[in-house]
Amino acid sequence: MLLTAKNISLEKQGKKILDHISLSIGPQQIVTIVGPNGAGKSSLLKVLLGLETPTTGEVTRQPGLTIGYMPQKLPLNQLLPISVGRFMTLQVKAPKIEVDNALAKTGVAHLHQRNITALSGGELQRVLLSRALLQRPHLLVLDEPVQGVDFMGEAALYRLIHSLKEDLACSVLMVSHDLHVVMAATDHVICLNHHVCCHGTPETIENHPEFVEIFGRRDAATLGVYHHHHTHAHDLSEQGGSVVND
Repeated sequence: MLLTAKNISLEKQGKKILDHISLSIGPQQIVTIVGPNGAGKSSLLKVLLGLETPTTGEVTRQPGLTIGYMPQKLPLNQLLPISVGRFMTLQVKAPKIEVDNALAKTGVAHLHQRNITALSGGELQRVLLSRALLQRPHLLVLDEPVQGVDFMGEAALYRLIHSLKEDLACSVLMVSHDLHVVMAATDHVICLNHHVCCHGTPETIENHPEFVEIFGRRDAATLGVYHHHHTHAHDLSEQGGSVVND
């Protein structure tokens, strides 16, 4: 497994944010965490990334694991203009050819000299994704990757994420509160509301009572904007499967 979490709990100021969460992420799969606002999704990501220390439990990462992280929000100083190319290397030092290649993978190579504060929502998300790719990750961690993107732009971004997973032979851990597209763009879904409500393939959880209680029922038209086709079976007993103990 690339990453395993066991009995993760997180409390802040006497409030339980995460409650005994266990999960694991195997190679070359897309795992999506869904849940209502305030469910603890971003907090769970920070614990998995080592950015926050859990109150109880432990996180184990495969030795040598490289993670590319795309945060949910990026505060930009409108008074401090910076080009996309310069922004790309603020945290990761990389030669221009690698920066150009990363931008090209997400379809925004033409924005290299553009002021990052002048980008549209969709352009900014693709640049943030490009920056995560500079890490040459085994695992891409994406927190609300389609935030600020219109509905059709969401579908395009999810198709891009899936193609990157295939091209880079990496895994993807994604957080979202939007179900319009993401449920059809993932291998394994974890429904979180401070604890794991349910988990499994999109097909197995969309009618789960706790999932329906939170999100309501979704019809095929709602879930069908984006599809990726499986060429293999997802057996949770296999090493590549995603295991969640709730």
